[in-house]
Amino acid sequence: MILHIFTLPLAFQFTSPGPVIVDIGPISIRWYGLLIAIAVLVGVSLSQYLAKRRNVNPELISDLSIWLVIGAIPAARLYYVLFQWSEYSQHPERIIAIWQGGIAIHGAIIGGTLAALIFAKVNQISFWQLADLVAPSVILGQAIGRWGNFFNSEAFGRPTDLPWKLYIPPANRPPALANFEYFHPTFLYESLWNLIVFALLITLFFRSLSGKRPFRLGTLFLTYLIAYSCGRLWIEGFRIDSLMLGPLRIAQVVSLTSIFVGLAGLAWLYLLKRTLPDVVSLPRGDEGMRE
Repeated sequence: MILHIFTLPLAFQFTSPGPVIVDIGPISIRWYGLLIAIAVLVGVSLSQYLAKRRNVNPELISDLSIWLVIGAIPAARLYYVLFQWSEYSQHPERIIAIWQGGIAIHGAIIGGTLAALIFAKVNQISFWQLADLVAPSVILGQAIGRWGNFFNSEAFGRPTDLPWKLYIPPANRPPALANFEYFHPTFLYESLWNLIVFALLITLFFRSLSGKRPFRLGTLFLTYLIAYSCGRLWIEGFRIDSLMLGPLRIAQVVSLTSIFVGLAGLAWLYLLKRTLPDVVSLPRGDEGMRE
């Protein structure tokens, strides 16, 4: 990342060095792919650590991570392509060009959740336990992955002249905004928001282990849905490249739905006194994962 620091205090111009790290013959190593790989590795390591703290076999997380990658990444691409079908139908060869960008986190969440549900059913494991162990890693991975948009000069917001601003090369600007150089760095807004949500989830996780206020299984995952969606709801309002369904921004519709689902889920866990166990009441070993 290149930062041009102006004379005004706290005034930063973000300028991407480009999507490619290095070309090795016919092979290009891209920032987007590298960041996804880093996010996966960091996420798996973190979830394994959290599993140990809950007395859960970390090898289960290693197995789950394969399912999540297989479920989340193709679903994220398919979700994006479907809502941009007018473009991709004209260039079908670009559908699989995921290294050029163009994945949707909501598609990844849907695909990953379905994969985790199947994994839990096949292995007779508590889905809610898995979801809690993965949620902090997912939001941290999102914070890392958002920087892929920076290097690709995509997913930016409206034109702005704020002290913090993102320079977009002419080739990446919408035709109607070709005369504007600087735009809201929405990738940065979401990355920072995700880090805040990550801090919240980690704090709740370790408080759940203290035994002072036992949390029911599923609390972290549902809190993730609510907290992330609240941020995405307002950040999406800055975007000028939102996936649309008629006059509606799809991400905002999904975010509102996720907030409702999260709140309903918490009510189900606590107000309706469901029988899912508290975190601190889990026995040691794999038994704590069984339904």
